[in-house]
Amino acid sequence: MRDVVIKRFFIISVSLSLFFVNTYSQMKLDLQQSIMLAKDSSLQAFRTQNLYLSSYWEYRSYKAGRLPSLTLKTTPIQYNRDFTKRYDYESNIDVYRKQQSLYSYGNLSISQNLDFTGGTFFIDSELGYMRNFGENTYSQFTTVPFRIGYSQSLFGFNSFKWERKIEPLKYEKAKRQYIYNSEEIAETVINYFFNLAMAQVEYDMALDNVASSDTLYKIGESRHGIAAISRADLLTLKLEAVNARNTLKNTEISLKRAMFNFVSYLNMDKETIVKLTLPDRPRDIDIDADDALRYAKENNPDFLSYKQEILEAEREVDRTRKSSTFDASIYASVGFNQVASNFTGSYHHPLQQDIVSIGLTIPIIDWGVRKGRANMAKNTLNVTKISVQQKILQMEQDVIMTVNDFNIQKDLIGSAEEALELANLAYESTRERFIIGKSDINSLTMALSRQKEARKNYISALQNYWLSYYKIRKMTLFDFEEQRMLSDSFDEMMNIHR
Repeated sequence: MRDVVIKRFFIISVSLSLFFVNTYSQMKLDLQQSIMLAKDSSLQAFRTQNLYLSSYWEYRSYKAGRLPSLTLKTTPIQYNRDFTKRYDYESNIDVYRKQQSLYSYGNLSISQNLDFTGGTFFIDSELGYMRNFGENTYSQFTTVPFRIGYSQSLFGFNSFKWERKIEPLKYEKAKRQYIYNSEEIAETVINYFFNLAMAQVEYDMALDNVASSDTLYKIGESRHGIAAISRADLLTLKLEAVNARNTLKNTEISLKRAMFNFVSYLNMDKETIVKLTLPDRPRDIDIDADDALRYAKENNPDFLSYKQEILEAEREVDRTRKSSTFDASIYASVGFNQVASNFTGSYHHPLQQDIVSIGLTIPIIDWGVRKGRANMAKNTLNVTKISVQQKILQMEQDVIMTVNDFNIQKDLIGSAEEALELANLAYESTRERFIIGKSDINSLTMALSRQKEARKNYISALQNYWLSYYKIRKMTLFDFEEQRMLSDSFDEMMNIHR
C-alpha cells in the first residue's frame, strides 16, 4: 500500500510539473520516476489497460452466464387481415376465405444453466390472447400460470463444463499478462532513458571538450610563440578545437532526437525538456536461478497460456468424439394451462400440462467424416502437448540465461565505475602535465578518448544491468528487491488507472 501512495503522489507531482512546463521548461527525472510515469501515462500503458479490461468484461460475461437469467418474450400485438386457404368439408374442396384476427402473446421465464450436466433448468409463465373478427366473432385467452422444466443433451458435448475449466484460467492469465506487459513497458522506457542519458552525457562531454580544446589551443599558441611546441602540434590543437565544435553540433542533433523519442513515449508535451539523473550503483541483489525458475512457473502468463492451449485442444477432442457417436436429448416440463373466453376464466381451474420429449441423432453413413475430424483433433492435441513442452524448455532456458546475465552485469558495473574513476584521474593528470609542458598532444588525446569511452561503458553497464533486472521481473512477476509477488498489488494498480 505504501508503494501505491508513493506512486500516486509522484504521478500528481509530475502532472503539476507538466502543467507548469511553459514556466519551467526543464524537469528532472530519475529512472524509477520514468518507469512509473511510463506505466501510467504512455500509450502502451493505455493499450495494456484496455487489453486487460476486454478480458475482464469477457470474464464478467462468463460469470453472468452462470447466474439465473430472467427473460421476457412477447408479441404485444399482431393483426392479420388477408385471404387464407381453408378446406370446405361440405364441398370437399379448398377455398380462399377472408380472415381477420388480433393476436397477443407473452412469456416470462427464469432459466439456469447447470455446468455439471450441461442442461438448462427453467420456470416460466405464459399468457396469450386471440380474437377473430367476421361472421363468427369470438375471443380466447390461453394461460400457463406456472411451468417447470429441464432440457439437456444426454451424451453430447457439454460446453458449460469446459467453460468452467477454461474461462477462469483465461481471466487469471489476463491479470498476469497485464502485469507482464507493465514490466515490458519498464524494459522499453529503460532503453529510451539510457539512450537519452547517453546523448546528454555525450553532449556535456562535447561542451567540455569545446571549452577545453579552445583553452589548450590558446595555451598552444603561447607556447608556440616561445618555440616550446612545433607548428605541427599547434595545428593539431587547432584541428582538435574545430573537431570539438563539429562534434558538439552532431551530439546536439542526437540529443534532440533522443529527447523527442523519450518524451513521446511517455506521452508528454513534445516541447518538454527533461534532465535525467543517472541511477546510483544498485544495491547488491542476489537472484538464484532455481528461485527465478520457480517463480516463473508460478506466475508467468505464458505457462497459463500453455495450459489453456492444452485444455482447448482437449475440448476439441471431446467435441469431435461425441459428435461422431449417437446422441440423445431430453426435454421435460410439468405445469398447468387453461383456455377461456375471458381473462379471469383462463386462470380458473387450470389443467395439468405434461410434456416429455426425447430426441435421437444417429449417424449412419457419413463416409468417415466424423471419425476423420475426431482423429484430427487427437493429433492436434498431441502436437500441442509437444509444442508446449518445447516452449517450456525454451522458457526455462531463457530464465536461467537471463539470471546469469544479470549476475554478470552486476559485477561489470563495479568494474565500469572503477574504470571511469581511473580514466577521469588519468585525463586530469595528463591535461595538467600538458599545460606545464611535461606531456605531448598524443598523450592528451589518448587520455581524453579513454575518458569518453569509460563514461559510455559505465552508462552501458547501468543500462544492461537494469534491462536484465526488469526482464527477470517480467519473466517471474516477482520483485526481488522487496521480496514479494507483483500480483499482490494488482488491485491497487488497477485502482490507480481507473
